[in-house]
Amino acid sequence: MNVNQQPHMASPYGQPQPGYQGYPQPGYGGDNVPSGYPAQYAPYNGPGSAYQQGPPQGYSPYASFPSKTLTTNLVSDLSSSSPLDLGMRGPPTSGAPPVSGAQNYSQFGQGETQNGPPPMVAPPQRPPVSQPYTPAAVNLPGPQPTYGQQYGAPPVSMQQMTNQMASMQVGSTAPSPAGPGYAPQSFPQAPPVSQPPFSTAQVQPGPTQSYGRPLPSTQPSFPRPPLPTSQPSAFPAGPPPTSTPSQLPGVIQPQPPVSQPPPYHSGPPPTSTGFPPRPPFHGMQGLPMTSQGPPMASQGPPMASQGPPMASQGPQMGSQGPPMGSQGPPMAQANHILPTQPGMPPGPINTSLSGPPPQPGMQGYPAQQNGAFGQVRGPQPGYTGPYPGQQNYGAPSTAPAPAPAAPKRLDPDSIPSPQASDMPPVQKTRHRIDPDAIPSPIQVIEDDKANKGSEPFTTGVRGQAPPLVTTKFQVKDQGNASPRYIRCTSYNMPCNSDMAKQSQVPLAAVIKPLAPLPPDETPPYLVDHGESGPIRCNRCKAYMCPYMQFIEGGRRFQCGFCSCVTEVPPHYFQHLDHTGKRVDCYDRPELSMGSYEFMTTVDYCKNNKFPQPPAFIFLIDVSYNAVKNGMVGIVCQELKTLLDYLPRENPDVESNIRVGFVTYNKVLHFYNVKASLAQPQMMVVSDVADMFVPLLDGFLVNVSESRVVIESLLDQIPEMFADTRETETVFGPVIQAGLEALKAADCAGKLFVFHSSLPIAEAPGKLKNREDKKLVGTDKEKSLFQPQVSFYNTLAKECVAQGCCVDLFLFPNQYVDVATLGVVPTSTGGSIYKYTYFQAPSDQERFLNDLRRDVQKQMGFDAVMRVRTSTGIRVTDFFGSFFMSNTTDVELAGLDCDKTVTVEFKHDDKLSEETGALMQCAVLYTSCSGQRRLRIHNMAVNCCSQLADLYRNCETDTIINYFAKYAYRSILSSPTKNVRDSLMNQCAQILACYRKNCASPSSAGQLILPECMKLLPVYLNCVLKSDVLQPGADVSLDDRAYLRQLVSTMDVAESHVFFYPRLLPLQKLDVESMTLPMAVRDSEERLSRGGVYLLENGLNIFLWVGVSAQQELLQNIFGTPAFSQIDSNMTSLPALDNPFSKSLREIIESVRAQRSRYMKLMVVKQEDKLELIFKHFLVEDKNNNGGASYVDFLCHMHKEIRQLLS
Repeated sequence: MNVNQQPHMASPYGQPQPGYQGYPQPGYGGDNVPSGYPAQYAPYNGPGSAYQQGPPQGYSPYASFPSKTLTTNLVSDLSSSSPLDLGMRGPPTSGAPPVSGAQNYSQFGQGETQNGPPPMVAPPQRPPVSQPYTPAAVNLPGPQPTYGQQYGAPPVSMQQMTNQMASMQVGSTAPSPAGPGYAPQSFPQAPPVSQPPFSTAQVQPGPTQSYGRPLPSTQPSFPRPPLPTSQPSAFPAGPPPTSTPSQLPGVIQPQPPVSQPPPYHSGPPPTSTGFPPRPPFHGMQGLPMTSQGPPMASQGPPMASQGPPMASQGPQMGSQGPPMGSQGPPMAQANHILPTQPGMPPGPINTSLSGPPPQPGMQGYPAQQNGAFGQVRGPQPGYTGPYPGQQNYGAPSTAPAPAPAAPKRLDPDSIPSPQASDMPPVQKTRHRIDPDAIPSPIQVIEDDKANKGSEPFTTGVRGQAPPLVTTKFQVKDQGNASPRYIRCTSYNMPCNSDMAKQSQVPLAAVIKPLAPLPPDETPPYLVDHGESGPIRCNRCKAYMCPYMQFIEGGRRFQCGFCSCVTEVPPHYFQHLDHTGKRVDCYDRPELSMGSYEFMTTVDYCKNNKFPQPPAFIFLIDVSYNAVKNGMVGIVCQELKTLLDYLPRENPDVESNIRVGFVTYNKVLHFYNVKASLAQPQMMVVSDVADMFVPLLDGFLVNVSESRVVIESLLDQIPEMFADTRETETVFGPVIQAGLEALKAADCAGKLFVFHSSLPIAEAPGKLKNREDKKLVGTDKEKSLFQPQVSFYNTLAKECVAQGCCVDLFLFPNQYVDVATLGVVPTSTGGSIYKYTYFQAPSDQERFLNDLRRDVQKQMGFDAVMRVRTSTGIRVTDFFGSFFMSNTTDVELAGLDCDKTVTVEFKHDDKLSEETGALMQCAVLYTSCSGQRRLRIHNMAVNCCSQLADLYRNCETDTIINYFAKYAYRSILSSPTKNVRDSLMNQCAQILACYRKNCASPSSAGQLILPECMKLLPVYLNCVLKSDVLQPGADVSLDDRAYLRQLVSTMDVAESHVFFYPRLLPLQKLDVESMTLPMAVRDSEERLSRGGVYLLENGLNIFLWVGVSAQQELLQNIFGTPAFSQIDSNMTSLPALDNPFSKSLREIIESVRAQRSRYMKLMVVKQEDKLELIFKHFLVEDKNNNGGASYVDFLCHMHKEIRQLLS
């Protein structure tokens, strides 16, 4: 029977009122959009005006659950994955007692139904808070037995109860199943149609997060004035007046066209209201999904939105309040909400909790479209439209009101509240969507630190997800590569392509082959098999690794990748022990470790000869701009000392790397710095159309031998060009010159190019200014990210063939076409550094630190990388800075310790759960000492035939890294709007598939997220509104091209902080412990005027100073007690002699040390002009270029998911 046909069982209080409160019954026509999306989404008017108010007869959203006919009681949505209902729901009055006055919680036993009819059976006691939560006793994806528990006796055992609620909703108030912002739309309200019986086994397939209220579909920012309880009205968000029929709690109708059926007809409730009366389900009735909001009977104290733990959930509920089990330590979810203790009386819940039934009108939406507060009449049953002048609470309005210009949150204290006597004590006012009721990145990060930061992460277990990138942990290599080298989007791959297609979860790995390790971890061992070279599989050429199975007493081995059997060479033979392992297994890194290196033979070298040591060539722009801004003098001065720190493998031996120098403007100047010369010699090449190197001997030299000549040259260059008037530059010939020099020396190497302006001088690769703001947002915008000329693509290919990597340092004062100049660096594995409007006093520190790190860091040259996989999957796509001349080999002229290559896998056959899936990344490279080596990283992941297992083992940070790279590459070929839409659509499909196949059925008004993906919406929103995909008017085309190329090689830790910056409240810094204060969420409302905050995103550090910060704090940091005297132009803090100053400077240094680029410090005073730049990084808020706030985006995603499900 469908949602609309629930069995009519007598309600203990006689005929239910038409506005049947237990299930909020929204018009299916759409959600309540009070007045249009404040942000980028247009008001949603429902799937179509033809929608009937209740779900169509016989309609069930869970098409995939055959035979689920009994509608589940929303209230008992306990086995769902703790649905998140974003948006408040009114308390139900589903079989509401005809109470004339407010009914007190205390009238029922502790923890019984909230305001529903009393239970027919004594409710089970709430389990102790400490009761263990065993997630996933059984995964029941797919069709499940009818919800047996629906109308029958409630679960009896404690365990049943616990499991039942194991995935309760984090309710931020008593949610209505179709919460206000989200009246069930196309996804009919079908209460869970197929909820499995609450058996002990059925625990969520994967921990899931769902939040206790329907997503506010809009305007989260306006508190709604409470309505007087005695008056009939369709409460958008508060309890309906208990004494009169009223609209669904919590549902604001989305103002569908007037012709749409009224929210409730006066006929019998069943179909017209969308939800027929339900029988009191023992202890769980009363609220619309109680699991989500106020306390369930089983639940003990009222459940403040995810605040207090629900009984079932006990302390652990996955996504629940102080979330739990599935989720980590308590409070995983609700950011700052304390759980109510089980013993507490069900008294009023603190308003700060996202508590139970919101006050009528307490929704997070504007109370009324016209802004008048006060008593409002709700639509009466049977009327189609609002009375003249009547509030549109839930009745369809004729047209959505225009969104207010700047949604400001009203002061909660200025809103009239009903008399305390009019409402149950627990029903304290809630003033708007509580951001603490939606998944908090900070909480997840802190929980992971608490759970996984103390123990070493051992890699011996296949398919084990590592700690998050934000957690400090030690890795012990026991057969799989460390997560510092490889992170996967999922550690449980679907067994077949249909499952992968259905879930839409990308299957990818982010590989950082030369990642630096912390001092307490051992670098990969170097294995030398002598002249025979590394042992490999005969067929697929995979290298010897822990996945090879030795057979026939050790004489042969079977490949784990292709199953081919290969002879073991005599010199490598070893006997097997009683378990079939070689007795020398633990003495050989390649048999027991996930990562190691092989010395190679001459067969692995170009032209079958060992390589020469690499060279570094410095090419310095000496045109007017470069000299005037001080860049030339700074580079020359720094190189004198920096050349002593060239990379080397053994710190006690001097580096083998040779160096050369070139300066250029419209012509090129080469320098002979041979040790035997008394003075350097300069040779000028003015024929830039046909570049050649005018000298062989003396151009590339050993630093220690030629030190005197080199220092003399570096002193002379700034003087020689001090009075230059040449403003034009070339660029293509500069790279050609370096390339020719490396060819002549027959070695690989790196070019450091210091360049200042658009190359407009006549020469190959000449460019013109094509910056055109009018193209932004049009279909032609993509052309601005593509190179202007094909010259650089050809040049890049030649550089890769020679092993010539290019690093570009840009110092532009205007457009320089980064999209084109960056082609060679990004194709050769190089880096781009950009210092717009470079000024020596303020930018010198950042530039010099970047240059020092770039010159000193470990790197490999002339590298080739290949990823092999076991049968069933193959690598189909690659992202990063490299060149590919075929479909399998990633060619990198240079590969440094910061670069990642992201690979995507697709199925080409079925995988088996027994064997799992294997991948082996092999990188062949020349070390800085000139040795040819192979670095091997192996990774084994599990395979699953149940979607729930896939969703339980994903890593959101890695998925976001992949999505960002995929999107940033897509803008080369598609309009940005299409790219953003396709990302949103894929995210909605991932979450909808989870909802449909893994979460227990529950009301459409709930947003249910998988536990390990509950941050997918907030992070995806950060990607969507990043400058590359949704630029503000002030973002230059060069900046967007620069960021696009930068993100393409980021590892997961860098992309995480780049998209969701870290915000630290310094006023909470404990000088004694030297531990960092806990970060706060990136939202302006988290900033206190009396505080000082540090924000970092990997590229910038901001120090935000509140206007009423304590004088003592300011004195300790800046040396002045007055806010007005702080110099906002300072780029470094004064070194004051006090513990706070010292700690803060150490924190800034340690934060900088964690990032691959030096972050310049900017001091931002509250209400200063720079604050606009700072606010751009508060990514949970709406931004000026149309990016949605986190709450709005969550609403939008919910709408998309419901449309997919219907």
